[in-house]
Amino acid sequence: MHFSFLGRLSVMPKRFDSETKAKAVRLVTDHVGEYPSEWQAIKAVATRLGMHAETLRNWVRQAQVDGGERPGVTSEAAAEIRELKRKNRELEETIEVLKAATSFFVRESDPRSRR
Repeated sequence: MHFSFLGRLSVMPKRFDSETKAKAVRLVTDHVGEYPSEWQAIKAVATRLGMHAETLRNWVRQAQVDGGERPGVTSEAAAEIRELKRKNRELEETIEVLKAATSFFVRESDPRSRR
């Protein structure tokens, strides 16, 4: 039995550096007027640069949010939220450790528990 779709499952997504992302978004922005729609411009640029059109569409949308042209969470705000969540997680872990230590020392210092 042969499953031709299995070969496509092993393809790993590519990672693009910030320079490539910026260039791709700039190409769409600069040439959108040459196409019947923004989506057509995105598909053309994505094909030329060897990336998925949906990936590029997401970058274009985020650039529009960052530029104030579209509502949404800016990249800077999203990074700040991620950092605050990380710090919050660390603080919660610290609190749990301190609670356990406090409980231990309370039990150890209770004269009734000594035999």
